[in-house]
Amino acid sequence: MDLISFVPQFGGFVQMIVAFVVALSIIVAIHEYGHYIVGRWSGIDADVFSLGFGPVLYSRMDRRGTLWQIAALPFGGYVKFKGDANASGGMDAEAMSDMGAAERRRTMNGAPLWARSATVAAGPLFNFALSILVFAGIFMVQGRPTDPVEVGTLRTLPIEQGLQKGDQILAIEGEAVPRFDQPAAFDVFLRGLPRENQLEYTVLRAGQQLAVPGPYVYPPIATAIVPQSAASDAGMEAGDLILTIDGTEISAFEDLRHRVESSEGAGLQLQVWRDGGILDLVLTPKQMDEPQPDGGFKTVYRIGIVGGWFFEPATSTPSFVSALGDGAAQTYEIIRGSLSGLWHMITGSISTCNLSGPIGIAQTSGEMASQGTTNFIWFIALLSTAVGLINLFPIPVLDGGHLCFFAYEAVSGRPPSDMVLRVLMSIGLGLILLLMILGTTSDLFCP
Repeated sequence: MDLISFVPQFGGFVQMIVAFVVALSIIVAIHEYGHYIVGRWSGIDADVFSLGFGPVLYSRMDRRGTLWQIAALPFGGYVKFKGDANASGGMDAEAMSDMGAAERRRTMNGAPLWARSATVAAGPLFNFALSILVFAGIFMVQGRPTDPVEVGTLRTLPIEQGLQKGDQILAIEGEAVPRFDQPAAFDVFLRGLPRENQLEYTVLRAGQQLAVPGPYVYPPIATAIVPQSAASDAGMEAGDLILTIDGTEISAFEDLRHRVESSEGAGLQLQVWRDGGILDLVLTPKQMDEPQPDGGFKTVYRIGIVGGWFFEPATSTPSFVSALGDGAAQTYEIIRGSLSGLWHMITGSISTCNLSGPIGIAQTSGEMASQGTTNFIWFIALLSTAVGLINLFPIPVLDGGHLCFFAYEAVSGRPPSDMVLRVLMSIGLGLILLLMILGTTSDLFCP
């Protein structure tokens, strides 16, 4: 390979690393700041707040005596509280022995149980708070479709249509359009429409009702591409319209879904319209385990295309409180789905290929960044939820493990012995390493 042909790949690699570092740094900073600020509120002093590990690139001491620093290896961070032996925690027995009662109270190990518990739990909770706020902000920026449905921005398609921006859609093929807040009726309505390239729309324009032609509501158009999918591998882009599959013309996204699901993983010949040109692409659907409403999983074939209307509906901005509720619901769904997926992997119901390691996360970071700022910020919120959830697992060395130790102390009246702690910490570290190995193996060897 000559240098010129290598440049685009090198550029993609750099973008992937930069995106991964940016996403991880934001999430780690929020997580560690949660530990720091709640510790401070609880009367626990911090000696060091570090973003990254290794050689220090920049540092400054604040008026409270905390050293804030940025280190050379940006793959994590830590808060070293007063009285800790090192960045991983543990008591500095020699330093603690020279402290008076008041000074010991300002250390992590000398603080009351409630203060230690709140400080440890704050890291994951701040991750969840970040996710909720980010999702809420995105929902407010994107808005909610208006009722009745109004045309916002028309997508460019090679299909005749007479709709205009601002048209209110009253009916399609003579059937009245239900409200968006009636999802069941709306779904039945869409499924009942004829799957044809041209439909008749009844619209309200400038106070007059008009009948105008338009495409099928949900054409086989890609509004977004899922990272590390067959569509991404084939070079498909948002805005691509699929005209034919294996030579057969299609007009509805549902037809595309049916052909992909029935492919059994065989390659599909796609003719794609993009910006006035025609592309011939071959996509090989990938097997995926998708969660079902009953809590189980179903193995299906997917190519990684997100569909949508042939236009972007006009929207209205929801209230902050309403968007916050939607953000909390989105965060909860990520947690619920992650726990369900992990349980099904442990029981062998689904493949461990559903687990992503650092390589897969880095690749997804790069692809989401390449799809635009909103998609990248959404990914940061999703990853923040995952980091918060993992840290709550009852595994020693994680925050959840420390909370389990505190629960034992609350019940027994004393903390676990140093020997027990060392053994459990070793086991916990082994479990974390095993999880990383499984994730990396999945990244390298799963299709």
